[in-house]
Amino acid sequence: MTWSAPELPPLDREAAAELRRIVDGKAKPPGALGRLEDIAVQLGAIQGRVDPSAERATVLLFAGDHGLTEDGVSAYPREVTGAMVRLILDGRASVNALARAVGAEVRVIDAGVACSLPPHPLLQASKIREGTRNAAREAAMSADECAQALECGAQAARAAVEAGAEVIALGEMGIGNTASASLLLHRLGPAPLADCIGLGAGHDEAGLARKHRALSTAAERCDAQGPFEVLRQFGGLEIAGMAGATLAAAAMRRPVVIDGFISTAAVLVAARLQPRVLDYCIFGHSSAERAHRLMLERLGAQPLLDLGLRLGEGTGAVLALPILKAAAAMAREVASLAEVLGQA
Repeated sequence: MTWSAPELPPLDREAAAELRRIVDGKAKPPGALGRLEDIAVQLGAIQGRVDPSAERATVLLFAGDHGLTEDGVSAYPREVTGAMVRLILDGRASVNALARAVGAEVRVIDAGVACSLPPHPLLQASKIREGTRNAAREAAMSADECAQALECGAQAARAAVEAGAEVIALGEMGIGNTASASLLLHRLGPAPLADCIGLGAGHDEAGLARKHRALSTAAERCDAQGPFEVLRQFGGLEIAGMAGATLAAAAMRRPVVIDGFISTAAVLVAARLQPRVLDYCIFGHSSAERAHRLMLERLGAQPLLDLGLRLGEGTGAVLALPILKAAAAMAREVASLAEVLGQA
């Protein structure tokens, strides 16, 4: 199959200007609520309304395995991916606890886990293949597989919106996916490869050296530059899924809250395919994975939180959701200064 990035609607500048006027006229000094005011205006511009809402949020958690694990890029075996997906579907992972705390729904998309998963009401079974190929030796995906992964993400976003989601949050699970994200940053940032590689999930110095060797081999194997080809050569099925979901959510005028290093790599791909998508993205946090800050700089993104998180699963995006709710509630519910003065 072939896949093309959707055309995205421009932000509603009239709604943004009117909402900025409304927010500035609230019973407070202009700008006193800082970035909360900017988020409210961004939500209104995305949704095309002056009474923005962020009450119903769905976490789309994409899962897939990586052939690069054959070369020791992760401290954990790839079997952990399937085990963690089962834990998430059981509702007992970190993302589940945080999502319950903030009132968000979690849905899992199996884009390429290297094992069979039993049917589950919260699971979208979209397995394209059981993990990518080893990008140090060959392309991670065929063009058709990459297109399928992008489309499976788009389908997940469309289904969530049809079910009533006002906000989409991104999450992922995939052993070895920091290696893939490092290669994407290297080519699409662009940035020197050495600056793009971090410890990932628990590497020691020997493991980090193995990761450097494997990723150097992968980068030397192929000189791909275009976003689709870079994604095909070095990406993950779950990363492609998140890129497709981001673009589809933006096409439906939904804000997308981004998690950490891996999710941001997917947005990097999406932004190189369709730059306007960044208007629809809100970056939840700055990860402790060292290359995440570099990736955020390349995208001109300013994250909301910095809590030293490096788990993934969408946890940082989930923790940012109450800020969006608060921004929307402020825009809708706070009295205007004119009302206050009229009552004096």
